[in-house]
Amino acid sequence: MTGSAPELSVRELPRLFDGSLPPGVYRLRAEPDAAETADLPARASTVGWHPALLELTGVRGKSEFLDRCAAALDLPGWFGRNWDALADCLTDLSWWGEPAGHLLVATGWRGFETASPADAATAEEILAAAAAYWSARSIPFTALLVQGLPPGSSPAPDVQP
Repeated sequence: MTGSAPELSVRELPRLFDGSLPPGVYRLRAEPDAAETADLPARASTVGWHPALLELTGVRGKSEFLDRCAAALDLPGWFGRNWDALADCLTDLSWWGEPAGHLLVATGWRGFETASPADAATAEEILAAAAAYWSARSIPFTALLVQGLPPGSSPAPDVQP
């Protein structure tokens, strides 16, 4: 199951930070030996971007996704835990200061997408809209939807709903 975001290889990641790859939403296939995936937040910080790691392993739907976003993205107290509120927060981000760019790394995306395709599609649309919003302001916003497991992870047991 895949959405509309283009796929990006680990080897292409440096292009995110040198400006040769346009900001946006990309699918990143985590390769077992790809330590670069794990150290993306540090690399983003090095170039002045604000990184956020959104761990989605075990997320089965909208409510869990929004709860994880609230915690991982340090969303403000006014975050209403609905799609409109997420869109509003992703086009504000004032609590992240004024970085040179924004990087959101969403690990466990494939499991979320498999468990709740409609919610994952909506979330992907919101991320793409946020990327377009920031791009119009000349501030990169990139979301990496990590398709595999992050390095060192093991798959979560399949839980029947």
